[in-house]
Amino acid sequence: MKRILIAGLVASALSACNTTNNTDVGTSAVATSTATTPKNVIFFLGDGMGMTTMTAARIYAVGEDGDLTMDTLPETAFIKTYSNDAQVTDSAPSMAAYMTGVKMNNEVISMSSDTQAVDAKGNAYLNGTDSLCPTTNGKSVPTLLEIAKAAGLATGVVTTTRVTHATPATTYAHVCHRDAENDIAAQLVPNGKGFNTALGGGVDIVLGGGSQFFLPTSAKGKRTDGRDLVAEMKTLGYTYVSNKDELKAADPTKTKLFGLFSSSHMSYDLDRTADAANKEPSLAEMTVKAIQGLKKGEKGMFLMVEGGRIDHALHETTAKKALQDTVAFDNAIKAAIDEVKKTDPELKNTLIVVTADHDHTLVLNGYAKRTGKSTATNPGVLGLVKDVVGTKATLDADGMPYTIIGFGNGENRAQGDRKTFAALDDGAVFANTYHQEAAIRVGAGSETHGGTNVFLGAIGKGSDQFYGVMDNTNVFKLVRSAVGL
Repeated sequence: MKRILIAGLVASALSACNTTNNTDVGTSAVATSTATTPKNVIFFLGDGMGMTTMTAARIYAVGEDGDLTMDTLPETAFIKTYSNDAQVTDSAPSMAAYMTGVKMNNEVISMSSDTQAVDAKGNAYLNGTDSLCPTTNGKSVPTLLEIAKAAGLATGVVTTTRVTHATPATTYAHVCHRDAENDIAAQLVPNGKGFNTALGGGVDIVLGGGSQFFLPTSAKGKRTDGRDLVAEMKTLGYTYVSNKDELKAADPTKTKLFGLFSSSHMSYDLDRTADAANKEPSLAEMTVKAIQGLKKGEKGMFLMVEGGRIDHALHETTAKKALQDTVAFDNAIKAAIDEVKKTDPELKNTLIVVTADHDHTLVLNGYAKRTGKSTATNPGVLGLVKDVVGTKATLDADGMPYTIIGFGNGENRAQGDRKTFAALDDGAVFANTYHQEAAIRVGAGSETHGGTNVFLGAIGKGSDQFYGVMDNTNVFKLVRSAVGL
């Protein structure tokens, strides 16, 4: 009877994309763990954190011979990231593949493979944020968070992006296009119109940015339906926090926790730490608070943590911001391991997975001399390529110096004869807002994802199942197997 009830709960999920056909793909695979010991899963996702970005972040933070926390994870694998319809994926189907085990088309959030990224009018891309998907366009598929919720685990979502953005949305929502963020937000609110009923009583802890999609236009939000979802969450018993001090004061062991710390995405970590007036918590602080609250779950927890702004900085080709956010992401991993070990010292009942959803076009150029870590007086990997003999800058075919970090495409590409421009120097290229040069010129902020494999690291219960080269959909199966979901 228990298995029937749980399977029924997941099967009853009502997607904002599909209100008439709610038959979920893969529901029959949902099962409960018969063990009484709490089982925990913490899934870390560095958005856009390709292996070159990881390498550059390591040099930036600790030098060539140092280690980030993610470098020390005992089990590793390489993950294929292509989507159902594209060689180079976007974040929606790549993260959804981890969360559902299903390959889907670009832009689609946790739906079946046949779902097309179109709105109710059949447009290829949504014109706004309130357009529902056609009722005949695919079916919702159960996510790891929903499966964990059905099995009685406490659940949480932590991100530095809007909580309705593609990566976090794949854990709790079902929609045919990632841009329908008003609809995605509604799926989080228990008992309200558009709520995803597979979430039962709701996700226990949600922390990140994006208040605009929870507030009506009358309150400077973007909801055209007049609903104030923040007020609704408060009515449902959630403690609402909007800054670092309120998060610190909150006790998530007593109530559910809902935190929105910005109208859109949260600040880049480089900007957050440089601005003394910034009241946003760090990713590590949000992660620790979430773990402290979810530990109350008698059957364990499922927590997804995203370092989402790595991706945004790479799209901008502002490498310094990307590397700093990667280090902040790594700090959150270390903080999580330390926090979990307080109650599970050998991680016998906790699986921690760290990976990325896709790569970017960032490259490390030339035969650069070792730089060591970046400091106020040493740009390190963010500086110019220097010859291994002496300290002179290596020159390109035009006789001009160039940076260690470059991009395959981006907004900063010299137009015309490079010899007519001022030569680059370490001071200029080490600036927080410097856009690295690119081989192919594209619009501002439009650097693209890359299609190469990404890193996965794991530690704890069942982590030895992760090895070799595997498809991103297989990660879903291995996570379930490791903790008996």
